[in-house]
Amino acid sequence: MAPTKLKGRHAVVAADDFVRRHIGPSTEERRAMLETLGLPSLDALADAAVPASIRLKAPLAIGRGLSEQESMARLKAMSQRNLLFKSYLGMGYSDCFTPPVLVRNILENPGWYTAYTPYQAEIAQGRLEALLNFQTMIIDLTGLDVANASLLDEGTAAAEAMVMSRALAADSEGAAFFVSEDCHPQTIAVVRTRAQPLGIEVIVGSHEGFDFKRKVFGVLLQYPKTDGGVCDYASFCARAHQAGALATVACDLLSLTVIKAPAEFGADIAVGSAQRFGVPLGYGGPHAAFFATKDAYKRQMPGRIVGVSKDSAGRPALRLALQTREQHIRREKATSNICTAQVLLAVMASHYAVFHGPQGLTRIARRIHDLAGRLAEGAVALGYRLGLEPFFDTVRLTCDPSRIKEVLREARARRINLRLLKDDTLTIALDEMTGLEDVADLLEVLAASGLPGSEPETAVELPMAFERNSSFLTHPVFNAYHSETEMMRYLKRLESKDLSLTHSMIPLGSCTMKLNAASEMLPVTWPEFGRLHPFAPAEQAQGYAAMFRELEAWLCEITGFAAVSLQPNAGSQGEYAGLLVIRRYHEKRRDAARNVCLIPQSAHGTNPASAALAGMKTVAVHCLEDGDIDLEDLKAKVTEHAKDLAALMVTYPSTHGVFEQGIKEICELVHLHGGLVYMDGANMNAQVGLCRPGDIGADVCHLNLHKTFCIPHGGGGPGMGPIGVTKALAPYLPGASEGIGPVSAAPWGSASILPISWSYISQMGGPGLTEATKVALLNANYVAKRLAPHYPVLFKGRSGLVAHECILDLRPLKAFDVQVEDVAKRLMDYGFHAPTVSFPVTGTLMIEPTESESKAELDRFCSAMISIRSEIREIEQGKADKADNVLKNAPHTAEAVTADEWKHPYSREKAAYPAPWTRGAKFWPAVGRIDGAFGDRNFICSCPPWGQP
Repeated sequence: MAPTKLKGRHAVVAADDFVRRHIGPSTEERRAMLETLGLPSLDALADAAVPASIRLKAPLAIGRGLSEQESMARLKAMSQRNLLFKSYLGMGYSDCFTPPVLVRNILENPGWYTAYTPYQAEIAQGRLEALLNFQTMIIDLTGLDVANASLLDEGTAAAEAMVMSRALAADSEGAAFFVSEDCHPQTIAVVRTRAQPLGIEVIVGSHEGFDFKRKVFGVLLQYPKTDGGVCDYASFCARAHQAGALATVACDLLSLTVIKAPAEFGADIAVGSAQRFGVPLGYGGPHAAFFATKDAYKRQMPGRIVGVSKDSAGRPALRLALQTREQHIRREKATSNICTAQVLLAVMASHYAVFHGPQGLTRIARRIHDLAGRLAEGAVALGYRLGLEPFFDTVRLTCDPSRIKEVLREARARRINLRLLKDDTLTIALDEMTGLEDVADLLEVLAASGLPGSEPETAVELPMAFERNSSFLTHPVFNAYHSETEMMRYLKRLESKDLSLTHSMIPLGSCTMKLNAASEMLPVTWPEFGRLHPFAPAEQAQGYAAMFRELEAWLCEITGFAAVSLQPNAGSQGEYAGLLVIRRYHEKRRDAARNVCLIPQSAHGTNPASAALAGMKTVAVHCLEDGDIDLEDLKAKVTEHAKDLAALMVTYPSTHGVFEQGIKEICELVHLHGGLVYMDGANMNAQVGLCRPGDIGADVCHLNLHKTFCIPHGGGGPGMGPIGVTKALAPYLPGASEGIGPVSAAPWGSASILPISWSYISQMGGPGLTEATKVALLNANYVAKRLAPHYPVLFKGRSGLVAHECILDLRPLKAFDVQVEDVAKRLMDYGFHAPTVSFPVTGTLMIEPTESESKAELDRFCSAMISIRSEIREIEQGKADKADNVLKNAPHTAEAVTADEWKHPYSREKAAYPAPWTRGAKFWPAVGRIDGAFGDRNFICSCPPWGQP
């Protein structure tokens, strides 16, 4: 920041300059980089790269950036407006104790939270092992055969189960989906939202009274029920199977340590949340949902699956399995648009189970159940009636409505939240943080208006018929690390197998792996944000509300939109929500026939999948050789579909990393023919402060807060994908007057990570955000310029410049039997994560350096790429063997390089230390190149019986 001007002799320099520390290149470095590009200034670069017709006419009205101290003080004051009542609300959310060893070594550790999705598995073995542990935990506790590596939340997992059940049904024509009225209300709401555009009828009712005369393809049950009751669903599941329906059970993970596993009474699918396994409430998220099913259904299961395979030396190695299921490959044929998992939270939940082990988890569960039993007995003695069914942790109490009101008043006075189920019924859900003194407090609240007591008519102990007898978590990993010393070392071993931003730049195109500053991350662990229940009364969350309002206002200013919804908890969910808003807009205009979504061939894989799930028919739009949308083809398509055109999905700058000149004309064409424009915000890092989607002509745009606004990727999640919309669409946002209905289980999605983006914007300010965008353009063009003599840059704008990312064409190297994968794996030997491989064009690398990387780091990466090109040239010239060379055998592990035998024609030194910096800071891949096909042929998605991989 510039010195403050004073009347006296001395100027006072700001104590803190966050912008300077966030942006990598210094003033001198920028000057040198601009000289390389032949440009005089950052402004000249922006003027050349961004079409003048879309440039902002005035600076962002956000104000100056705050110092770290100022920002954290403001946010702390905001957080203290949140009132931390004792919440016994349940509904799938429980307060819990996060072991400090997990807080310090995972949640607050950039080695874990700055890693990327494990697409390059050789340098992601640590988090893959943690996810394999997660899958094993879910498989064991549910009793089913396979589990995925997490989904977004329990509500969306249940909705995914509904869609999967219909896809598996032998005859789903005219069939409905039955949902028990005993499911959590937010789950029912999300299922209804997902069902409506797909034309699925949802029947909500009593499972006891449902006779299957109505044809259904699937059923959804809650276990335990939302009121706490534990019931035997065996006969109901049997009747569902006889009727040709699959049974999905939404279950509480901790309860499964003491009550029967869903598979034992006939469940085909089990879903739920792993939140109470050590993950803070966070006003709703992020939390790792789980999804388990039978082996026969694994290819229809949504989300990512970690599987065991082998590497080039034949050793066990992990990678993402069965990827042909995923939406980025199946596109418009996909039955799910989920690409973001909740990896960081799944890692925490799995390590919670590793740390406590089966005995520890059971002790926690039995303690909670025993406390619930004491509460129930005390309540009966006070004259309350218990629910008729056994319970695990949630006590259902019934009495006169007037007394219930008095109890709720007394509870509020004591800073306690209880759930009012009906006028005469309330539930009290206990959790890991509940103690004997809390039970005493609750009984005092219940005694506010005394009645004659009686003996309990129902057992407060779980009947033998409900108790779990099967073993679980028997694998050594869940029985070896119960001391903090061993746990700390295990976590460090896993962390050391993963490359993250703590090691080097991660230059992934379309992924924006930028600095996640410590000052942005610290507030996530503040209890005022972490321990708030998502359904606590609104007056207890005024700090969150103030932050939401300010963040929404900033995002509106940045995007040029009238309103923003913060609810979508992933970019994929933002896409889906945005398209539902467009759909609702057309319906309200009595134009529901508009169901065609035009999607350029270069679009992200989730775009067609999201459109399909929103009930739209996708039509592809051709792209020109230079990567731009083919305007002539677009004109033909909008004319052809003038009566049924709903939307165009477009990414800007384009997926090819270029500011298309005709973007305004594209938007006008769609509007002229009655459609709306959905802009994919994946590339907003090139727009902030220079242009705005709302000004360009977009009607909806989702924002990847985990890309542009600094929420870290966490190894593949969490993410946030809020949407901005025009004034005409604002009434249709989730939660609005005529809104589309919830798209995530919690009202504000993954609320507890929103302080990260708030902190980033507040510390950057309008000028800092704009400067960051210009430097992002500078870094990308500098890399493109340096690498152009060695690799063709596939797409450029009319000025010869790229946007914030560039695509290198490696397809000519196939002539020498060098594949793009070989270059990606060889980069690991240089200490780098590969750029995005084969997207949006097969055989290419898409590089996005972001504004956070210094010139020195960019030069190091460019030197690595140039050195690899020299290694390829040795193959071209016959100096290196075509089959046995440093690229084909990459990556090289420490074990391979130090083995007694070395049969390769090149030296060990060339294999392991290809550049000077690798001697000072060598990152060793944990395994050699992985054989993915072998793992798919020999599918294993849980910890292998021979021990840890």
